[in-house]
Amino acid sequence: MMMLFALICLYLFSLLSLAVYYIHRLILIGGVKNAQGGEIDLPVSVVVCAHDEEENLRRLLPALFSQKHKTFEVIVVDDRSNDNTYDLLLEKKREHSNLKIVRVTDTPDHINGKKYGLTLGIRAAQYEHILFTDADCVPASDEWISTMANAYKPQTEIVLGYSPYQKRRRLLNAFIRFETLFTGIQYIGAALAGRPYMGVGRNLSYKQSLFVTKKGFNKHLKVTGGDDDLFVNENANKHNTRVAVGKNALVYSIPKMNLRAYLAQKKRHLAVGKLYKKRHKARIGFIALSQILSWALLIPLLLYRFELTIVAGGYVVKIALLFILMFTSGRKFGDKINLWLLPLFDFLWSLYYLIMGTRALFIKKVKWK
Repeated sequence: MMMLFALICLYLFSLLSLAVYYIHRLILIGGVKNAQGGEIDLPVSVVVCAHDEEENLRRLLPALFSQKHKTFEVIVVDDRSNDNTYDLLLEKKREHSNLKIVRVTDTPDHINGKKYGLTLGIRAAQYEHILFTDADCVPASDEWISTMANAYKPQTEIVLGYSPYQKRRRLLNAFIRFETLFTGIQYIGAALAGRPYMGVGRNLSYKQSLFVTKKGFNKHLKVTGGDDDLFVNENANKHNTRVAVGKNALVYSIPKMNLRAYLAQKKRHLAVGKLYKKRHKARIGFIALSQILSWALLIPLLLYRFELTIVAGGYVVKIALLFILMFTSGRKFGDKINLWLLPLFDFLWSLYYLIMGTRALFIKKVKWK
């Protein structure tokens, strides 16, 4: 009996922790104003690093060159491509004078390939404000550049955007979109709370001078990944970081179509998370642990039928709060997802984080491509 009492106390503590977290994020995200574009007189350099991305660039480049922003350039770094990426870029260069091509044929041994390519792209930029996306992305609006640029204020050096995945009629896709939205709630909410800790390179902007002053990716040159979240983790603070959310600020990305590819992608992301600042890892880990415990303790307590009213009631309150948070955040971010499978995805997220997070602790080397 004492053991069951201890378990229910731990269970309720995990639920209370999650409830406080959900409500806090709900207040922050629910109160944020959607970003707007328009006539913004702020020159922007859009940087894209591409490796064998001919097909994706055929979709992305027209969307970039149709942007309504007043002054911008597009810099595509052709990172050792084996397809016809370079030929495509030459073709587009004849059509668009604001396209700049940076071709990489070899990389130094001591630098990760993508970081090297991005560094060259940033150095080639003629404008102070750099906006990043990936080759397999497409802006949701022709005001994307203007909307991200409009988020800059006098002391702003970093602007965090949100990038959902395109919708597909598969259960895996539904879970990917759920996990992406929950991740967005975490890092966007943290930035709104004055504690920014990461961003996503599919939709991220920062000043060229910040990159130069902080010596770019110097602290993690050999690490695969982290060109986005590690740079933000090292250099973002409550004074220099803002967010841009809403339909005009979105960049859609192509989702992984099979479980193996998705897990490989997430393993890389989680492995990089080991290098976050200790206080950031502690906060993320605490929420993840609370989430895992809320499920791990629910099942035995239900099986033993111990205080069923309290156990079941706590679970209902948790799911209700999570539903409201996901619904509100989805509307704010411009990323509406189907929430009828929320209890299942909440359980799968806990299981996924327990397994993949544990595996990521022991990963020593991962590949970009």
